[in-house]
Amino acid sequence: MELGRHWWRLPSLVMVSVLALSACGGAEPGTGDDTAGDHAAASTTLSPEGAGAGCTEPPVVPSTGPAAAPLDPPEGEVSGTWTAQIETNCGVIEVELYADQAPVTVSSFRHLAEASYWADSPCHRLTTQGIFVLQCGDPTGTGRGAPGYTFGIENAPEDGKYPPGTLAMARAQDPNSNGGQFFIVYEDTELPVAGGGYSIFGRVTGGMDIVDRVAEQGVDGGGADGPPAAPISILSVEVTQEKASE
Repeated sequence: MELGRHWWRLPSLVMVSVLALSACGGAEPGTGDDTAGDHAAASTTLSPEGAGAGCTEPPVVPSTGPAAAPLDPPEGEVSGTWTAQIETNCGVIEVELYADQAPVTVSSFRHLAEASYWADSPCHRLTTQGIFVLQCGDPTGTGRGAPGYTFGIENAPEDGKYPPGTLAMARAQDPNSNGGQFFIVYEDTELPVAGGGYSIFGRVTGGMDIVDRVAEQGVDGGGADGPPAAPISILSVEVTQEKASE
């Protein structure tokens, strides 16, 4: 689908999503009820898995802040070259953002970063079979959080292939349900193209070893889909525009 300029949607109800099964046998990245569920809040004691991943104690999930009230969508859209630093309790993940290919998504990502929307938010979901992603971006840690506005799909691959290092948006079945949740792919992953796919808006350029180490520790309590055994939380996100060289 094509996105109009400054295309945003303000939901009249709290967004609730349902996960479907993907063609490769795992659950698709979603933005609602999933196996991560309510027990995805950051733990108060660092697990051996967390220490093994090189992580420090994750922060307590905040009960107040930008995530407590709906945010207005950003004004305008960005273009050009943008980068972001995602500081976590396991280290810094550096990403390149595809503003020209996904202007709506990158505009929202920048907007939420400036609002400190993700401060002290846990990455609530890791998948280790069928699809291989670390899902983050919900300040509540439940998998059901959203910023108060939604938008549509852009720059989704026609072949459904997402290589390692891909930064893409998680969403519900509704193709217009992109919000604040996103995922990082750590192994080659194929997702269904029916329904529009998932918006790719960047790639990891540094710190991919952090995601790999967290993935190596597996899912908390075993299984293939749930909170990572090594708790990883976003402390802050800084988005910067790269100036063109003269």
